[in-house]
Amino acid sequence: MAAVLAVLLCLLLAHAASAASPTAVGPVYDAEGRLVETPFAPSAAKPRLTEDAVVGLFLQYPKVSAWLDRYPPRPQTDATFDRRTRTWTVHVWSGDAGEVATGVVSDTSGSVTEAWTGPQVAWKMARGRPGAFGGKLLTSWPVWLGLSALFLIGLVDVRRPLTVRTLDLLVLLSFGVSLAFFNRGQVVQSAALATPPLVYLAVRTAWIGFRPRSRPGVGLPRWPVWALAAATLFLVGFRVGLNVDNERTVIDVGYAGVIGADRILDGRAPYGAMPVEDDRRPCGPAGADGEIRERIQSNGRCESANPRGDTYGPVAYLAYVPAVLVFGWSGKWDELPAAHTTAIAFDLLALAGLVLVGRRHGGPRLAAALAFGWAAYPFTAYALMSNTNDAIMPAILVWGFWLASSPVARGTACALAAWTKFAALIVAPLWLTYRSGLRPSHLARFAGAFLAATALAFSILLLDPSLSGALHRFWDRTLAFQLERDSPFSIWDWGQYHAAGIPDLASLQTVVQLGVIVLAGVAAAVPRDKQPLELAALTAALLLSFELALTHWSYLYLPWVLPFVLLALFLPRTRPVVEP
Repeated sequence: MAAVLAVLLCLLLAHAASAASPTAVGPVYDAEGRLVETPFAPSAAKPRLTEDAVVGLFLQYPKVSAWLDRYPPRPQTDATFDRRTRTWTVHVWSGDAGEVATGVVSDTSGSVTEAWTGPQVAWKMARGRPGAFGGKLLTSWPVWLGLSALFLIGLVDVRRPLTVRTLDLLVLLSFGVSLAFFNRGQVVQSAALATPPLVYLAVRTAWIGFRPRSRPGVGLPRWPVWALAAATLFLVGFRVGLNVDNERTVIDVGYAGVIGADRILDGRAPYGAMPVEDDRRPCGPAGADGEIRERIQSNGRCESANPRGDTYGPVAYLAYVPAVLVFGWSGKWDELPAAHTTAIAFDLLALAGLVLVGRRHGGPRLAAALAFGWAAYPFTAYALMSNTNDAIMPAILVWGFWLASSPVARGTACALAAWTKFAALIVAPLWLTYRSGLRPSHLARFAGAFLAATALAFSILLLDPSLSGALHRFWDRTLAFQLERDSPFSIWDWGQYHAAGIPDLASLQTVVQLGVIVLAGVAAAVPRDKQPLELAALTAALLLSFELALTHWSYLYLPWVLPFVLLALFLPRTRPVVEP
C-alpha cells in the first residue's frame, strides 16, 4: 500500500510541475544561447473544399449566374481560404469590366453566404442594408406609407381630387417606389425608376415658370388652418424625437461636417485634412468586415477615418461650427450630437422660412400648407434621419426667396447656398435678373453681395499657410472630384459595367448637361418681368434638371427641390407690375 501511495504522490508532483511550467509559446534557449525546446504547433485543419469546387458553387449561385450571363463565358476567378472563419472569399473578373462579382462561401456547409454583383462589388451602399439611410423605423412600410398618405391627403384638393396637381403630388411620392428597390440592393432598377419622376417634375415646373397662366387656380388644401398647423407640430415632434432617439444614424455626410467644423476651430482648413486610414497606426477595433477605421492622425489624435469628407463647399462645414463648439467631437464616428443638432436646426429653419414665405405671398393658409408639406414629405424626414447637410442649401434659398425683392438678399443667399452645395450655382443667373433685368444698379448690388458672401465663406482657406495651395486642394478635393467620380446611382454611368442589356448613356448625359446650361440662360431672360411664382417654378425646374444630369444622384437631394415645387404648385399668380 505504501508503494502505491508513493507512486501516486510522484505522479501528482509531476503533474503539478508540468502545470506550473507554462507551455512554450516560442523557442527556448539555455544560458549559452543553445536551442533546448521548441513550441508545439498543431497543424491547422485543411479546408474541406477545393478552390475549384468553391468557385463552381459560387458561379452556380442564381444571383451570380444571372449577372454573369451578361458577360462572355469562362471569366477569370480566384478564391482564398480563411482558416480562422473557415470561409472562402471568391472574386470574379471579366475583361474591361474588371471585377464583376465577389462573395463568401462557407467551407463547412458549402453554402454561399454572401454574393455581390455589378455595382455591389465596389459600393457597399448598393448592397441594400436595411435602415442604413433613414433608419429602420422610418423606412418600414407602415411608417413610410403612413407619411405618404398624410402628405397626399393633407395637400390634395379633396373637392376636386382628379386634377393635375394631384398627379404632381403623386409623382413627388413616387420616388418611394425607387427607394424600395434601392433598399433591396437593386440599384440599376432604382436608378431607372427615379428618372421619370425627375423628368416629369422638371418639365412641369418649367412649364409653370414659362407659362404661369397655364397653371390652374391655386386650389389650396381645404382643411382648417389650425388642423394643418396641429398636424405640422405633431410631425415636427415625431421627426425630432425619432432623430434624437436614434443616436447612431449619422452617415458620412453629417460626419464630414463635424470633422470640418472641428478642423476650422483648430485653425485648419478642412480640405486635405480629413482623417484617413492609409498606413497609419490603428488605435481602435476592427469592424465586422475587418476594416480598422480608427487611426492615429497627423495631429497625434485617434480619429475615425472619413477620407472623402472634404468634397463640399466651405459653408457646409461652417454651418456645423456652433454645434461643435457646444458638443465638441470625440474623434470617433459615434453618436455625434453636433451632427444631430445641425440637421435638426436647418430642418426647422427650412420649415420656418416656408411659413414666412407663405404668409407674405398667400396668408396663413398658404403658410400652413407649405410647412405641412415640408414636415409630411417622407424624403425630408429621410434626410433628417440620416443627419446629412442636405437641408442647409434649401433653407438658405427659402430665406433668400422670402427676401427676394432685395438684390442684396438674393445675392447673399445664392452665394451661401452655392458654397454649401454647388448645385445652387445653376440658379444664380435666374436670381440675378429677377425683377431687375439687366439694370446696372441691381446687377451691381447682387454681384457685390454674392462676392462678399463668397469671400466670407472662403476666408477659412486663409487658415492654410499657403493660399494658392489651399485653393488648389479645394478644387482637387471638391469640384474636380465631383466631375470625375463614378457612380451607379443614376442611369448615366452604367457603361462602366460593360454588361449586356444595360445601355451606356454617357453621350446622352452630355446632351442633358448642355440642355441644363441652356435652360439656365433662357430662364434668366424669359419671362422678362418675373413674379414670385415664376421665380419659384424656374428655380425648381433648374434644380431638378441639375439633379437629372448628375452622375451621382441620391434620394437625399429631394429636399433641395421640395420647397420650390410646392411653391410652384400653390403660390398664387400675380399680375406683372409695370414700373415707370
